[in-house]
Amino acid sequence: MANSSGKITKQIACIFGRNCFMPQKSQSIGKYSTSVFPKAETTTYDEPVKERTSLPDYRFVYPEFLPDPNPEFRNKLREKLERLDMLRRRAKISIPEFYVGSILAITVADPNSPSKNNRFVGICIDRIGCGLRASCILRNIVDGHGVEIKYELYNPLLKRIEVLRLEKRLDSTLYYLRDALPQYSTFSFDMESEPRIEGAPIPINPLQVELKPRPWYARWERANLMGVKDVNSHITEKMLKQAARHEKPWEKFDLMKQYRSTIPEDEQVEIFSEVESQLKEQEVTWQNARRQSKFSRKPIKA
Repeated sequence: MANSSGKITKQIACIFGRNCFMPQKSQSIGKYSTSVFPKAETTTYDEPVKERTSLPDYRFVYPEFLPDPNPEFRNKLREKLERLDMLRRRAKISIPEFYVGSILAITVADPNSPSKNNRFVGICIDRIGCGLRASCILRNIVDGHGVEIKYELYNPLLKRIEVLRLEKRLDSTLYYLRDALPQYSTFSFDMESEPRIEGAPIPINPLQVELKPRPWYARWERANLMGVKDVNSHITEKMLKQAARHEKPWEKFDLMKQYRSTIPEDEQVEIFSEVESQLKEQEVTWQNARRQSKFSRKPIKA
């Protein structure tokens, strides 16, 4: 029996490796015996702890580089190939920084137009999608009618994107402009770009629009909008009680909902670290091109 037990212990030692600690000796205390194991050596590292990489504001300036947070639509290989295609497209056309509430002028190629180009000016009411499917919606009042056009930012038919007024609004989307007075969505097609100091913070426009009487495009009284003036003056007490029932104040504390609707910060750093150098180079080249075109003059014909 002693030989068999010795063989078993050797087999166990071989299975777990040479670093497996086996009992060396035992001390008897009364009718019990306790095995004494050698103490494991602890190693201390004097290396300093690396600081967490600070995430730049690229997630606001280039939101289309972040993939869809829904895991059903995630594919890392496709996302990486899309980012390469987006960088190639950005080398051909300048896609400037803009936000919901900024006033843009977008020119696209139109074979049916006499000039073969079509230029539309409007306020950006939303930015949709990610990757090559990223798009924005512009709204303007033309001949007394509200006109909205959805432009894909990486569409090869796009020829130029101009930011006439760079600013933000109080809400993340401006769909309520559909039910607002026309004056809040009317912009001249001859509007010139407003000068802006480079590096200055983006201004936030505190404008509150006034809605037209009901019916509306949506139940705006349930959206907790900051950019709308006196929403409750257009609804009844019954509708006000219904809006109170649909409120969900606990959602801002729901960490799982935030996790499912956003990309983790570590993954954002990894994504933007791939494209950061090329984005900076492209930004510098387009800035130099704009400065040269601003100071260049056409030759005067004799």
